Amino acid sequence: MKQSVKIIISGGGTGGHIYPAVSIANELKTRYKNASILFVGAKGRMEMEKVPKEGYPIKGLWITGIERKLTLKNLLFPFKLISSVWTAFWIVKQFKPQVVIGTGGFASGPTLFVAAKMGIKTLVQEQNSYPGITNKLLSKITHKICVAYEGLEQFFPKDIINKTGNPVRQDLLDISSKRAEALSFFNLDPSKKTMLVLGGSLGAREVNKLIATQLGFFQKKGVQLIWQVGSLYIDQYEKYNQNSGVQVHAFLNKMDLSYAAADFIVSRAGAGSISELCIVGKPVLFIPSPNVAEDHQTKNAMAVVAHKAALLLPEKEKDQFEKVFGGLLDDEQLQTQLSENIKKLALPNATKLIVDEIEKLIGVNS
Repeated sequence: MKQSVKIIISGGGTGGHIYPAVSIANELKTRYKNASILFVGAKGRMEMEKVPKEGYPIKGLWITGIERKLTLKNLLFPFKLISSVWTAFWIVKQFKPQVVIGTGGFASGPTLFVAAKMGIKTLVQEQNSYPGITNKLLSKITHKICVAYEGLEQFFPKDIINKTGNPVRQDLLDISSKRAEALSFFNLDPSKKTMLVLGGSLGAREVNKLIATQLGFFQKKGVQLIWQVGSLYIDQYEKYNQNSGVQVHAFLNKMDLSYAAADFIVSRAGAGSISELCIVGKPVLFIPSPNVAEDHQTKNAMAVVAHKAALLLPEKEKDQFEKVFGGLLDDEQLQTQLSENIKKLALPNATKLIVDEIEKLIGVNS
């Protein structure tokens, strides 16, 4: 059995930051049975609820992001930042970690900044093809950055970058064998094509509005629908469950079966979703959210489209959906090309590779 380790992981705000953080923690626990792992998140954000459910302790910082318009929250930001840095200092000082890891989100900035200034090894896991301001700033003081895309040398020092990919659910690695089980689980017609619509755990308002206008088109084309509308929108769209060939879900708990059942996927372009879709290898139409920092979802999607591995439909051009999706539906050669090319981008061993880098830091630091 390997020596025990003490590690702080900071990340959250969205599932895209929380899942990689928990995945890294689980891999560390596999390698170090007596590992002591502490999470640091932002008070009031979903990690404060999700992380304890995964069996890990978490402490919260009073921190939020900066909004694009003048608000009271922005006026409070300097005070929140000072408070968070001070709290993070005491958390790090008392816990005495060997390494501090940041997976993105509001809390990771103060936590990694404090750790680096205290001489503790730090690692940043950058999920996007275009990094946010926090990780750009942290790159000047961190020891290692694990990335999922090529070309990030323009943002980060080349000598600390390691391309590992983003952690993905391990049950997605062999979905082809689950096709029959998936069709039965969702009670689908095996003679029809199935489209899976994903807008994230909370949902995507504009994607939902678009899909609602296309139900007649799907029926005409003989396409059945697994539609994750999100927890914020289930009351509004649940009525469409009455439609033949339409299944509306607030959240999909069996993602492996959801992907296995799908012939086509419509999705937002968060970094975690893209990493999963590369593993899954189905034809994908990305409709990126334009309402995220640095418009990083569009940049993520374009990085995949550049390899002729997916289609991209900007939200402002959603009136072209029938033309774009209809063209994909009628072109089996394009379907095959997209599937083959997106599989080439998959990095299924990301979690293990990231923990390998953490172990190198522990070795240097011990």
